[in-house]
Amino acid sequence: DEEFDELCFEFGLELDEITSEKDIISKEKGEEKAKGASDTVLYKIDVPANRYDLLCLEGLVRGLQVFKERINLPRYEKIIPAQGEGQRLIITEETVQVRPHAVAAVLRNITFTKERYDSFIDLQEKLHQNICRRRALVAIGTHDLDTISGPFTFTAKAPSEIKFKPLNQSQEYTASQIMDLYRTDSHLRHYLHLIENKPLYPVIYDSNGVVLSMPPIINGDHTKISVNTRNVFIECTGTDITKAKIVLDIIVTMFSEYCEKPFSVEAAEVVYPNGKTHIYPELAYRKEKVKPELINKKVGISETPSSLAKLLTRMCLKSHVIGNGNNIEIEIPPTRADIIHACDIVEDAAIAYGYNNIQMTIPKTYTIANQLPLNKLTELLRLDLAAAGFTEALTFALCSQEDIADKLGMDISATKAVRIANPKTAEFQVARTTLLPGLLKTIAANRKMPLPLKLFEVSDIVVKDPDTDVGARNYRHFCAVYYNKSPGFEIIHGLLDRVMQLLEVPPNEENGYTIKATEGSAFFPGRCAEIFAKGQSVGKLGVLHPDVITKFELTMPCSALEINIEPFV
Repeated sequence: DEEFDELCFEFGLELDEITSEKDIISKEKGEEKAKGASDTVLYKIDVPANRYDLLCLEGLVRGLQVFKERINLPRYEKIIPAQGEGQRLIITEETVQVRPHAVAAVLRNITFTKERYDSFIDLQEKLHQNICRRRALVAIGTHDLDTISGPFTFTAKAPSEIKFKPLNQSQEYTASQIMDLYRTDSHLRHYLHLIENKPLYPVIYDSNGVVLSMPPIINGDHTKISVNTRNVFIECTGTDITKAKIVLDIIVTMFSEYCEKPFSVEAAEVVYPNGKTHIYPELAYRKEKVKPELINKKVGISETPSSLAKLLTRMCLKSHVIGNGNNIEIEIPPTRADIIHACDIVEDAAIAYGYNNIQMTIPKTYTIANQLPLNKLTELLRLDLAAAGFTEALTFALCSQEDIADKLGMDISATKAVRIANPKTAEFQVARTTLLPGLLKTIAANRKMPLPLKLFEVSDIVVKDPDTDVGARNYRHFCAVYYNKSPGFEIIHGLLDRVMQLLEVPPNEENGYTIKATEGSAFFPGRCAEIFAKGQSVGKLGVLHPDVITKFELTMPCSALEINIEPFV
């Protein structure tokens, strides 16, 4: 187990845990439920999301064997059948509205065992979940070729016209009935929404009108594959042709190992609505050139070009040195759709070299880090406000329009608030323009706590500003509230004096701070003051208006203070 853990780490994977079905069930549901479950040891391996070729045992073992230099990377080949003998998939123009793309291939004379078959089904499921985005972009169908006869037609029809026996069901249903049937199915109900509201549903027929599948929901029962299946017809339909090609390539490269002629795939011809044809799978090999210096520099090593080529070959990227060692030519196999830039090749070289083997060095740049003055001031203030007996709160930067406008007695247009174009919930419609609503909502959620409640927050607010490049600007505000049976204006006023004392701003007009009576929509008339410091207005303090208090579902008087601390940095 330790050796395997080490090997996974070297290969850039993580052996998450070693467990068994029994362990998993007893952890989740208790020991009683786990009785009779299998004791077989299971390895949970964490695979990076870009490596679709490691999502099944076949690909993983092949990758590790090549990495350990026990086998050479197999060459995947596409066999194009004689004219008129191959399988054809004809796409009709009706599909354009629902799922316009389809690709297909055939695995000939394949030998399944129980383990191989389970792995084959499991790989499809894993691909459906990640690259296929829960079947939204691509849906995979695998069929027993001996039960059907081509050419096949991929078309779209009205739900009432489609009728077939779905996988593992005992009778025929129309497409509309199938949707109702699976509405309660824990696995399939998540995919119904993909075509549910479309006027036509996609469907694939063979030349005798047998339904192969209704993507992306379910295959037909007639064509289902089993351990005894010898020839498999694979079709991938979808809304994204690039992803469909990748998915097809992965499935055929992983399981062509078990064909009579290993690593060979029989091609199928796809006929488009405009009459053009294309042969799939593409199984495209391509060559890329990367300079050895680039790899060495980016990784921070100094290897010879030939040893770099050897490292890359171990990562399933067959490489050799060309042009007096000035370049490395790398062949990208069809299994590695994740190689899209030179940095992906550099990364693989680094993994093969071993991250732990890279010498640690101090960067050559000489810089001294410093805390941002505004953040430093914020940190200092937080400490002293806590010392003054106030509790710090951290609230969301987004809130609803009511919170910053209606509930504070203001009009939304006067707040200069930045709106979210497509908010997911009513709670997060705008960026906050004041910290007060967040604190009042915090008090509302903590009404059971003993009084008085004294809260503060030092955070950013956002307002529109046409003069900035992004059209908005952040200001660091400090807000405090005091909630008790009496308003406690003197406590909030005292806190303001303490903050000014800490900021070394004297209480005078010339170069200090003053407060002047004013009116604010959120404050009680005659109980509100504006704070002036450094020759400008920095905020307000006062007793909150009873309407504001009731709108936030509070019942006691409350006084508040909010100032902008940026002028004091």
